[in-house]
Amino acid sequence: MESLTEIAAWSSQKGWVVQVFLVIFAALVLDLVQRRLLNRMARTLERTRNPWDDALLHAMRKPLGMLIWTLGITFAAYVVREETGAALFELAEPLRNIGVIFCLAWFLVNFLQQVELRYVEHREAEGREVDHTVIEAVVRLLRASVWITAALVMLQTLGFSVSGVLAFGGIGGIAVGFAAKDLLANFFGGMMIYLDRPFSRGDWIRSPDRKIEGTVEKIGWRLTQIRTFDKRPLYVPNSVFASIAVENPSRMSYRRIYETVGIRYADAGKMRVIIQEIKAMLRAHPEIASDQTLIVNFNEFAPSSLDFFIYTFTKTTDWVHFHEVKEDVLLKVLDIIESQGAEAAFPTSTLHIPDGVVLQQGTREG
Repeated sequence: MESLTEIAAWSSQKGWVVQVFLVIFAALVLDLVQRRLLNRMARTLERTRNPWDDALLHAMRKPLGMLIWTLGITFAAYVVREETGAALFELAEPLRNIGVIFCLAWFLVNFLQQVELRYVEHREAEGREVDHTVIEAVVRLLRASVWITAALVMLQTLGFSVSGVLAFGGIGGIAVGFAAKDLLANFFGGMMIYLDRPFSRGDWIRSPDRKIEGTVEKIGWRLTQIRTFDKRPLYVPNSVFASIAVENPSRMSYRRIYETVGIRYADAGKMRVIIQEIKAMLRAHPEIASDQTLIVNFNEFAPSSLDFFIYTFTKTTDWVHFHEVKEDVLLKVLDIIESQGAEAAFPTSTLHIPDGVVLQQGTREG
């Protein structure tokens, strides 16, 4: 009887322990329930064609679980504070507010990331062109806005004056600007790349001013990552692009064939026919852009050859296919030259011996 009395007395004095246990247990049960519920909803929504409900569901998984545990733990801390009066547990209320704001911001950032991913996949599945550079820029700005807004709301929740913080940031921004001049230059250089769009991710770029050439892999706020043709990564500060010229061969509309071909001086009478047949061959070639400049003309008396040049454009801009087309054109040019009984010239020297010169074989003394 005495033991039962002691247990009853202890339970009446330490009832808050049971309450804390029940709160933590309830948070655990709610977390398990929401996970199973979201998994079941995910299987149902996978059958629909709408990608945005999947994005919403995927974005809320981790933030919702964290929100449940934040509310459960802070409520348990509130129970302990009411019972014990410990000053440490007075932090439960502001921590709860900060946790709720953080979970909401986390959810919005995840949702933006999922929207970006599924929008790109949806556009590519439909065969539409996707500008990755613009999409990444917009999403990054929105994410930064969400986190900045969340930080300001947290400061306001903790009792700090947001207007004072902004005023201090304006004054401190001047000092930070001088201290981080290069960092800000790279940041605004990245902004100019996003706004002017001289190149996008996946473009082949090169600079005649610097030894920069390769494929753009990533455009960050501070650096642009380029993969050179020998597969080495090249990291270029964004501020560099504000002071150099950049070529973007990926955006060319045609590729040019510009070659000089020479025939022997002995085949001078066949030059006119050769040029006419090469022009006809180029106009009939399916890979040559007939609406662009097409020139085949005799233009130089070279030391060892009579030279004519070919100036035309291919329809393809693909680097590999362009060389296949160029090879085919040059081989057909050789076939035309040979079909006329002429030959392509190569460097030669002619030795003229005057008449009357006799070469005598010397005698050999034994």
